[in-house]
Amino acid sequence: MSSSKALSIGLLAALVLSACGGGGDSFHPAAVGGPPFVVDSSGLSSFNGPSLGISLANLPIESLSAAEQSSLAYMREEEKLAQDVYTAMDTRWGSNTRIFGNIAASESTHSEAVRQLLLRYNLSDPAATAAAGFFQNATLQGLYLQLVTNGNASLVDALKAGAAIEEIDIVDLNTAMQSVDNQDIRLVYGNLLKGSRNHLRSFVGILQNLGVTYAPQYMDPASYATTVGANMEP
Repeated sequence: MSSSKALSIGLLAALVLSACGGGGDSFHPAAVGGPPFVVDSSGLSSFNGPSLGISLANLPIESLSAAEQSSLAYMREEEKLAQDVYTAMDTRWGSNTRIFGNIAASESTHSEAVRQLLLRYNLSDPAATAAAGFFQNATLQGLYLQLVTNGNASLVDALKAGAAIEEIDIVDLNTAMQSVDNQDIRLVYGNLLKGSRNHLRSFVGILQNLGVTYAPQYMDPASYATTVGANMEP
């Protein structure tokens, strides 16, 4: 960014906090018995664990294809990646903005929802004993290192890394949905997609408030424009 467009840390913080609905409100999950997936006024989108458990219990346990087993293992680590990157960015930029800490908490419920599916189908959990920033999948390990390195450079770069994560999630989930037919997996994946679309809108909106135009890195331009041009999904 040129010096004529440079923003002070104070202004960055004010804009980011404003775009997240203020600095004092944190995400509060819905009461037990409510919907399995809830969205707050700023677009933070999280699973309500007990309600998700009830929803899953009312769906059949169906046979798993090899593609579904592979997808569940991958999505478990991909959601962990989002949580771990946002936690690292919160450590780096948390004194300026709450967005990374808030979305990290949201992503922890996303990762847990996939873990519940692994438990439900008696599948091994690739993230069971993995520390933050470590992944069995080599592609995700490299992506984590790249995103954290990029995000540590500046707050704007961190916000761009966040947008990139949500793009990747959207692309991967849309691809997975083409080979997944089990009702319980589609329930979780469909809500993960909604959450990623909402979080992408949040990151792009904050960047716009900072005078930065974000260009999609993983989504095709038409799909990206349609997604960010729509309202937050409740």
